[in-house]
Amino acid sequence: MLREEFLKILQAGEEGGALPEQDLLFLLSCREEGESEALYKAANRVRQRHVGDEVHLRGIIEFSNFCIQNCLYCGLRRDNRAISRYRMALAEILEAAKKVRSEGFRTIVLQSGEDPWFTQERISFLIQSIKEHTDLTITLSLGERPYADYSAWRKAGADRYLLKYETSSPLLFRRLRPGTELTDRLRALSGLRELGYEVGSGNMVGLPGQSDEDLVRDIQVFRQFDFDMIGIGPFIVHPQTPLGSAANGRLERTLKVLAITRIVTRDTNLPATTASGVLDPNGRRQAMLAGANVIMPDITPPRYRQHYQIYPGKAVMAVDRQTITEMISSLGRRISQGSGRRIRSRKI
Repeated sequence: MLREEFLKILQAGEEGGALPEQDLLFLLSCREEGESEALYKAANRVRQRHVGDEVHLRGIIEFSNFCIQNCLYCGLRRDNRAISRYRMALAEILEAAKKVRSEGFRTIVLQSGEDPWFTQERISFLIQSIKEHTDLTITLSLGERPYADYSAWRKAGADRYLLKYETSSPLLFRRLRPGTELTDRLRALSGLRELGYEVGSGNMVGLPGQSDEDLVRDIQVFRQFDFDMIGIGPFIVHPQTPLGSAANGRLERTLKVLAITRIVTRDTNLPATTASGVLDPNGRRQAMLAGANVIMPDITPPRYRQHYQIYPGKAVMAVDRQTITEMISSLGRRISQGSGRRIRSRKI
């Protein structure tokens, strides 16, 4: 039996109402017996109405696992001495980008740890080289860098920037990311918007010490910043980090946050994250049924892929395009032939 209050709030959200914090908390606490499924179905209807049935594929090349940060949750953290570090040469990255395009992808995501070896000039040269040899849309995911770097890369031809803030709780952010502040992260996101990037961000669900109120504030930040893409994935424990004895986040909770985010943001691009697939072989499919419209396959060359260990199990999630195509087709949806730019819908 679905509660009357739950149905009333869900209907208001689906119809475009601006749900207050207490209503978002109520949806997040929905019961597994029927209410969760009703939430997912409502989010999927909003997805279909506002972004349609196309699924955008974005091929990721993880070109360096060096990182100057020491985040408590990440396997790439500076103090992890057990990891085999690598940097791809600029020529290797360019060849990988050409391969991405030859396989039918329209968008590439260049991702790395916060690695200062890849200077403003080197990344600018890489962007220009990829643009010269392909028609790929370029997303950068290189962490926090000076505004001047963002500006130079935008001028060089970068189209999008992905910078997740992981949690909107200042105290939790400071604890999980020693030496950093949430205000700096949010300032960087605002700067990226000023420069004309399509801006992506996102959070993790199930972080140690994270509350329901924290997750609702995350969703409110999504709404406030009006991000073009939002990555919502579960926290997955890496044994070589200070959080190695913590518990993984739960897929069900992640799907709830994803579904509520779709209802609140309407036309934002939402990925079915790799981490969801690591927790459950059907995780990506379930995310697609809860409002997601983007899949980001890992196209990193195999000899490097196994060493980009943000969390365990990530490397084995690399799947071929045919498998992804079949999954998408089984849902009655189709792969987009465009660049995946956010198409803003009419708010209702």
